[in-house]
Amino acid sequence: MANREIIECVPNISEGRRKEIIEEIMAPVRATPGVQVLNVAPDPDHNRTVITMIGEAEALRRAVLTLYEQVLPRIDLRRHEGEHPRAGAVDVVPFVPIEGVEMADCVALARRVGKEVAERFDLPVYLYAEAATRRERESLPAIRKGQFEGWFEKMEQPGWEPDFGPRKVHPTAGITVIGARMPLIAYNINLNTSDLEIADRIARAVRFSSGGLRYIQAKGMMMHERNLAQVSMNVVHYAKTPMYRVFELVKAEAARYGVTVHSSEIVGLVPLEALLDTVRFYLQVHDLHRDQILEEEIRRSMAEAEAAESS
Repeated sequence: MANREIIECVPNISEGRRKEIIEEIMAPVRATPGVQVLNVAPDPDHNRTVITMIGEAEALRRAVLTLYEQVLPRIDLRRHEGEHPRAGAVDVVPFVPIEGVEMADCVALARRVGKEVAERFDLPVYLYAEAATRRERESLPAIRKGQFEGWFEKMEQPGWEPDFGPRKVHPTAGITVIGARMPLIAYNINLNTSDLEIADRIARAVRFSSGGLRYIQAKGMMMHERNLAQVSMNVVHYAKTPMYRVFELVKAEAARYGVTVHSSEIVGLVPLEALLDTVRFYLQVHDLHRDQILEEEIRRSMAEAEAAESS
């Protein structure tokens, strides 16, 4: 148990509506030895699927290459529409250190996989976050700006040559972004209004790039199936900017426009500590610890029993 190495990988692909295509893509990824697919979260409004898987470095490398192999023939960005910004069919692939590995290990893995993806699929690869080779490429929104359609011109601008691969946008798959980062929470707050402009104003007030909360990326989006405007966010560092603080600021900003919060949602998986922080805040249980969580104690006890039996 002590020598276990766990890396999380959270690819985002630009397909969230065609369930049969998503399953075709995921079947061989799930079959990759040494990889566990924990969650597949398609969003039809965003037309995007967030995949969460774990494994050791080599197993994840194989799984990610398989993902590209499956996605590229099936997703054509010339025909893709959705609320979420995107620049690639495989839009982003982050590696996240969980246990027994350091951030430097994930950076090395991101760069290795990026080089292989570029060579194997003739795809321009940009490195971001902790793996970025330039400061202006640390931010994913900065790289994605212009989206697929704008990248044909953006690629020709000084400073936007890829880290790996051809300086030419793939005609159907666009570009791809690969990197290493801390655990991120995809957190969306739905508003009791269909006015997208209100969601846009709240997003500007909340996101760091517009003077809002540090470690928050935000954008106003429209959930057409529910006829609700949404503040769609990434909580990049939940320990420094907790979810409850984000929720309270969105709620306060919404009240300025006479709007209330309809609901909120988490896309993909969320660290338990982020939820415990929220419970501590709203219930004022300041001494709540992980060992007070029933399921956590059950898992710990079972792991200890298994270790004792095998010794």
